[in-house]
Amino acid sequence: MKIGELSRATGTNIETIRYYERIGLLPEPARTAGNYRSYGEAHRTRLAFVRHSRELGFTIEEVRSLLDLADHPERECSEADRIATRHLAQVEEKIGQLVTLRDELSRIIGRCRGGLAADCRVIEALGDHTMCNGDHE
Repeated sequence: MKIGELSRATGTNIETIRYYERIGLLPEPARTAGNYRSYGEAHRTRLAFVRHSRELGFTIEEVRSLLDLADHPERECSEADRIATRHLAQVEEKIGQLVTLRDELSRIIGRCRGGLAADCRVIEALGDHTMCNGDHE
């Protein structure tokens, strides 16, 4: 299949496919006589793996490591478990930070009385970090 067909089959932008080729996540395909890229089912499967991994928030380097494990099925899966466990811990930390942000924004918005911008509690709180509850950086 041509790059446009691969793009449609996986929902991946053409430039993203080319980027993944350049950085080695996706092997370069064979070329047709007219010098067009010619992708096969293995490319589609690998690209789907990369895309799903990225949608789950894995970094390029984590995806690279996971692909290396997938390419060597005889290896132990403990490294994949370690990568996924570490990523889950990062996601949980981010969720905690987002909950803190949500709570602080709700508190600031709740102080709003309407009226003029000169008296706006939202603008006042954004301009003075000491008015915030806790750390939300």
